[in-house]
Amino acid sequence: EVQPVESGGGVVQPGGSLRLSCVASGFIFSDERMSWVRQAPGMAPEWVSGINRRSTSSYYADSVKGRFTISRDNAKNTLYLQMNSLKPEDTAVYVCYAQVLQKVYWGQGTQVTVSS
Repeated sequence: EVQPVESGGGVVQPGGSLRLSCVASGFIFSDERMSWVRQAPGMAPEWVSGINRRSTSSYYADSVKGRFTISRDNAKNTLYLQMNSLKPEDTAVYVCYAQVLQKVYWGQGTQVTVSS
């Protein structure tokens, strides 16, 4: 079994910053668009951000645009999410995601908690 592995979560105060990382495996990372998805307890998953294979296009949910930046390093099979100006509403488990044909790849996630 292969899975992406997320890291970088933690507990921060409102207005703080975190950078999440996701090391991907099981597929050719450089060939695939990647996304970050988050889920808070009792709530539906929310798509956060996506990036194409060459980092020439990126996309953000309205809730995070202007605060979060997605990036990738294809040589390291790694996806990043820089999160600035964090709000309590950003509290969730963050998961990196890829869909390769009919197969979905995502990891166990990393917890982000924003609280004063």
